[in-house]
Amino acid sequence: MLEHQSVWRAIDRLAARYGLSPSGLARQAGLDPTTFNKSKRITKEGKQRWPSTESLAKVLTATGASLGEFVSLVEDQQSPVGIRQLPKLRLAQAAQPGYFDSQGRPLRAHWEETPFPDVSDPHAFALEISGEGLQPVFRHGDVVVVCPSVDVTPGDRVLVRTQQGEMLISELQAINPQELWVKSLGREQAARNLPANQVQWVSRISWAGH
Repeated sequence: MLEHQSVWRAIDRLAARYGLSPSGLARQAGLDPTTFNKSKRITKEGKQRWPSTESLAKVLTATGASLGEFVSLVEDQQSPVGIRQLPKLRLAQAAQPGYFDSQGRPLRAHWEETPFPDVSDPHAFALEISGEGLQPVFRHGDVVVVCPSVDVTPGDRVLVRTQQGEMLISELQAINPQELWVKSLGREQAARNLPANQVQWVSRISWAGH
């Protein structure tokens, strides 16, 4: 039997799968950010409410998820979205040696931790932005969640570590086996071409917030 809670929980799980909060998912789908709030799931009379088919259709379009994928999240309720402790580090520390392995995965012994809705990448980590160099996209104190196991594609915001130890948060413009092009997220939005042999690793930023 299809239940209200199963459908709402599937929306929560879909959001987490794509590195978003429920309000972030609604915003990405062009909906009011409060569409999937807990308060919107119950009527003023205290009865449970279904999400609209229009909002579900917009969510699937925005994420690229199939109807079958969403149905599988409705049916598989054995592992609801939980809270996981992600390793967390200040961006200003990230370029220092000893925090990552050669593939950009955190060496957890040196990190703090922060609670975050579970994400599929077992190597995901959080970075706290420090300073004002990434404004207006990111401000001091913002947190980004990075997923080293997720493939990167042009248009993604990424974390790049160069062989010289430089750590860059940028927008990926293009990538091929020989080089990649990135654009700064700061006000100057400077473009940069990095030969592949100068890049140690590049990872996708899957979520950002404060």
